Amino acid sequence: MTAIRHGRHRFLAAAILPGLALYAVFVLSPYAQAFYLALTDWSGVSGQVDYVGLANFRQLLSDPLFLAALRNNALMLLVVPAATIALGLLLATLVNFGGRGGSTMLSAVRGGEFYKTAYFFPQLLSLPIIAVLWQFVYHPNEGLLNGVLRAVGLDALARTWLGDPRLALWAVMAVLVWSSVGFYMVLFSAAMESIPRDVLEAAVLDGAGRLDTLRRVILPLVRDNVQVAFVYLGVLALDGFAVVQIMTVGPGGPDGSTEVIGLGLYRNAFTYGKFGYAAAMGVALFLLTLALAVVTMRAGRREPVELS
Repeated sequence: MTAIRHGRHRFLAAAILPGLALYAVFVLSPYAQAFYLALTDWSGVSGQVDYVGLANFRQLLSDPLFLAALRNNALMLLVVPAATIALGLLLATLVNFGGRGGSTMLSAVRGGEFYKTAYFFPQLLSLPIIAVLWQFVYHPNEGLLNGVLRAVGLDALARTWLGDPRLALWAVMAVLVWSSVGFYMVLFSAAMESIPRDVLEAAVLDGAGRLDTLRRVILPLVRDNVQVAFVYLGVLALDGFAVVQIMTVGPGGPDGSTEVIGLGLYRNAFTYGKFGYAAAMGVALFLLTLALAVVTMRAGRREPVELS
């Protein structure tokens, strides 16, 4: 038995250690290097690396462009997850429980699978492609959005969506929501489909209407999915680099109204050659993302719901 146990341990070690080694080299090692470079003034080209301590982080606190990016990312963190989750839950509820038939009066709508496929379609496109498409949609003269507004007689609502500092960031956030809501609609829909029908029937027999059933039965049972969705969408909101880089003037404009941390990181590293300062931005973004995940998971901690 001892020989069998040792043989099993050797097999597990042979299966796991190569993967761990690759993970350490290609994932953990770059993180460690980024933390080290954040304490230097490395230019990214020369072999000379001078240690500057926390000077890069002190500079972040007085950099107006970084502070503007921080404010923009904070607004995105408030709006993008909330809007995407709300729309995803609404669409999933309508598809799964918006029908008229069924013993519980909470049956799926006819053609629900088609709706899921249609809403999921943006996930088949990469984010840069979506950004390019929406750049044309927002075009002030030939764009689809202003064209539709003018066609229905709402010329006064036509705007230079990406050229107005008051609207540009909201236009970017709308693209992030549009590109993400289909995936989370399907995710929430799958969670709702796993709810036992007898639980819904019991709620209806107890006199609960559609709204009460949704609020007191369905939403508590998909809460874990919502929590995970918030973490992933929070990471998306704290990034936003690809959409801002492609869609906006500057990019990051006008007047820094769409500046995000990822864009400042890219600019400092590959335009200004300040890899040390850019690494400090990356470390700050990493810590913000980690804090978001920890706070969200701890805030949503609760006793599991048991269905009997």
